[in-house]
Amino acid sequence: MAWARSAAWDHQWTLSRPVADPPSRIGRADYSAPLAGSGQQAPSAGTLATGSRRRPAPNVVTVRDVPWWGLASWAAAPVLMVGGWTIATSLRPQPVDPVADTVSALAAVGAAHRWVMTLTFLGVGVCDIVTGLALRPAGAAGRLMLVAGAAVGMLVAAFPQPAGGGGSPLHAIWAAAGFGALTAWPAGACRRGPGVPWALRPAACAVAVAVLALLLAWFAAEVVTGAGQAGLAERVLGLAQAAWPLTVVLSCRHPLRAAVGPAAYPT
Repeated sequence: MAWARSAAWDHQWTLSRPVADPPSRIGRADYSAPLAGSGQQAPSAGTLATGSRRRPAPNVVTVRDVPWWGLASWAAAPVLMVGGWTIATSLRPQPVDPVADTVSALAAVGAAHRWVMTLTFLGVGVCDIVTGLALRPAGAAGRLMLVAGAAVGMLVAAFPQPAGGGGSPLHAIWAAAGFGALTAWPAGACRRGPGVPWALRPAACAVAVAVLALLLAWFAAEVVTGAGQAGLAERVLGLAQAAWPLTVVLSCRHPLRAAVGPAAYPT
């Protein structure tokens, strides 16, 4: 052959391999075998198994999954929170302004049916602790912050606001510590790697912390200035702090696939 005499084997292989490949994919090895055989005579030719040209299988990078009880506990947290303050508000003989009145006022000393909101604080705290223990794919520091924030939040129920309004230093300290831990925990939970759930990647965790910090700053400003929206700010912050962990749990329920190796074959 002219190509053999001119030592143009590489050129022959380049042309014959794409032509030989399609028939082999549809089971016509009788058509592809001669072309593949001629191409493989090139000194620099790679091996082409007649009848198959396999792509490297994608590397399945699995993370330790979150057990079902972790998903159930965190799904229950926002339900308990909203249900608790709704029931406590409906049982109050005096009307409650959800925009101005904080949730803590529903559990204040002397408040009607304060036990409802007290049990709500405790129930949400237990759910957060259980989910923190179940969130195995997250970083250990973040899980510890989450469990600590939930435990501190339960102390808010143990040190309620005094009757008739006013502030309680212990209540304010525990509330601030709990809100702070539940705001910052995504920073300690983030991880790096191709198989990390998207909600635990650095970019997503940074966005979560930024949003929660803005909501916390809004609530703090309302409490300090008395602008009249402390109740709304506290409720939005509480729901956001409950919604993000649920998002993380859902993102951990399925393994991710990451293609590795020479996965450059076109589809």
